[in-house]
Amino acid sequence: MRKPEVFDTELQELAAFAKVISHPARLAILKYLAETKTCISGDISDKLPLSRTTVSQHLKELRDMGLIHGEIDGLKINYCLCGSTISKNLDNFDRFFNEIKSAEISCNSSCD
Repeated sequence: MRKPEVFDTELQELAAFAKVISHPARLAILKYLAETKTCISGDISDKLPLSRTTVSQHLKELRDMGLIHGEIDGLKINYCLCGSTISKNLDNFDRFFNEIKSAEISCNSSCD
């Protein structure tokens, strides 16, 4: 049973971001777009070991989260990273885990 409404908006947004970046194909797409340092027009699936259909599904997840955007240019779509959305999500992630990391918890077992 899922009950996201019982959690505050920040936790819901963190969970959605974590879900989107939890797949290696989506991470590979983000990495590829970052390495090219430009918007990509053409078939990203040529650069990944995945079918066009699979890449399209992953691009949709990234677009829906706002991590990338795609603009139609004739018969092609230009895909670009959305730096402001990426920064916002990373800042939220950092803030959340810094609070967790700084908690004073003493236990007998070692986490190292």
